[in-house]
Formats: sequence, structure tokens, C-alpha cells
Amino acid sequence: MIHPLLTITVIALYLAATVVLVLRLTRRLPAREGTRQAAIALAVAGVALHAVILSQTIWQSNGLDLRLFNAGALIGWVMAALLVLAAVREPVESLGVLVFPVSAAAVLTQYFFGVAHTTNPVGFAGVDSHVLLSVIAYSVLGIAAAQSVVLAVQEHQLRNRHPGGFLRLLPALQDMDALLFTMLRVGFVLLTASLATGWFFVQDLFAQHLVHKTVLTMLAWALFAMLLLGRWHYGWRGQVAARWSIGAFLVLALGYFGSKIMLELVLGA
Repeated sequence: MIHPLLTITVIALYLAATVVLVLRLTRRLPAREGTRQAAIALAVAGVALHAVILSQTIWQSNGLDLRLFNAGALIGWVMAALLVLAAVREPVESLGVLVFPVSAAAVLTQYFFGVAHTTNPVGFAGVDSHVLLSVIAYSVLGIAAAQSVVLAVQEHQLRNRHPGGFLRLLPALQDMDALLFTMLRVGFVLLTASLATGWFFVQDLFAQHLVHKTVLTMLAWALFAMLLLGRWHYGWRGQVAARWSIGAFLVLALGYFGSKIMLELVLGA
């Protein structure tokens, strides 16, 4: 059982980091390096304690327990951890305004719903590797979707000649665009590896309980591939790239979480 104080602390740290970032972006806090470091430090503490929760709920003696809410908590943790690591070298901390509340919500839902279910561990090393690759791929592409939202807002503001406000704290539009496609390429490689290990280790990807997830994941993979091809061949960027990225991620999320919701909450499997 997760201690409620630990859950409250993790949620508070994520939300505090979000508040600092929002105040910084809206110029209610000075846009100094100190406020940036404060937000990152709060997020690092949240990520560290979040890992403690995951160690108590997901890693079982006979495998990984990745039922719906545990999987959501793990993806929320990986997204926050990757964002914090990336913020050391790249100016991506503003994405925490979208990512950290998602991580906090994942912790909250796991506390109330995740550990109450009977465990259903994965248990086989090959399948574990497939699942972990999937989680990392979803997390990277989730951050890319958040980057797409920020990029779309940034381009819209610049086109309408409103370059002030939080835009002053963001990198140049060209740099934001390049960063988005770096995330997309990494996420696409990971998603490809996830699909490959799934074909190799999962007994039947088109079994009745997996077919919707498999089809939607393959559709999302195709959409991401078309986006990267469009970038290479047609130079897609800005609003076009953002719409494709967000749409492809929504298909991916629907495939993973939609199938889990149907199986675990509706059908009780």
C-alpha cells in the first residue's frame, strides 16, 4: 500500500514545479536562471519520490504489474524524468506546464485505483523488454506532442504579431521545430523497436484482446512515418507538423489506453 503522505508529496512537487513555470512564463516571476533551476529542482524531487512509489507497485517478484493505472503512472514518471534530463541541455523546461500535471494526475489515479486490482505481472523477460520499450516510446512521443502544442501556439502568436509574453522565454521558432523533429525521430525509432519486439516475443499480436491495440499502434506508426517522410521530402514544419504529431499521438494513446480501459474496466479482464 502506498503511503498517502508520499503520494501527496509527489503531487505537490509536480504541481509546485508547474506553478513556478507558469509564473515564469507569464512574467509574474523574474525570468532568471534561478527560477528555472527552482522549477527543475522541484521536478527532480518529484521524479525521485515517484520512483519510490513505482518500486512499491509495479516491480513485483514475478514480473511487472502494468495494469491500466500502474502503466499510466509509469508513463507519467518516464515523461517527467526524460523532460528533466533533457532540460539539463535543452531549453525544454516550459513543456513541464503540460507534462508535470499529467504526471501528478497519474500518481493520483494510481493511488486510488491502481493497487486495488489483482496483479497481472508480465513475467517473461522478452515481453518485459517489449513493454518497457513501448513505455519509453509512448513517453518520448508524448513529450513531442506537448512540444507540438507549444510550437503551434508559438507560431500562431508570431503570425498574429503577438511576440510578447511567454514567447520571449522560448527558443526561436526554428530551434523549437528542430527540437520537435529530434524528439519525433527518437520516438519513432523506439516505437519501431517496440513493434519489432512485440512481433518476436508476444505470442499473438492479433489475438482478440490485443487486436485493437496492435492495429491502432501500427496506424500511429504509419502516421509518424508519413510525418517524418513529409518533413524530409516536403519540408513540413510548424502548424502542419504539429497537427500530424498530435493526431498520431492521440491514435497511439487510444490504442494503448483505450484497449486497457475496455479490457480492465469494462470487461473486467
